[in-house]
Amino acid sequence: MEYIDVIWRHELASEPVRLVSELDGARFETRKLEFFRDGTVGFASTGAATGSTNLGLVPVPCLAEINADPEFDGTAMTPEEFEVLWLLHARPAKH
Repeated sequence: MEYIDVIWRHELASEPVRLVSELDGARFETRKLEFFRDGTVGFASTGAATGSTNLGLVPVPCLAEINADPEFDGTAMTPEEFEVLWLLHARPAKH
């Protein structure tokens, strides 16, 4: 598994400003968090998703390719860093 944290610089109110993903060996997302400007966080995994957040349908480019676009600033993260964010934000809605 690989873990990435990508800041997306844009002015679109409906799009996330930070994307945090867990990638499998083929670079497909297995879990993802999307952080929005208004403070909300969406999540998606193979078993659940919230709001407009979904797993990507194509492999995620390598960080060098992501960072070649000035709108993005991506870094690698540790599995432990990802898990902290996942446990904090990927909670099913309470009814």
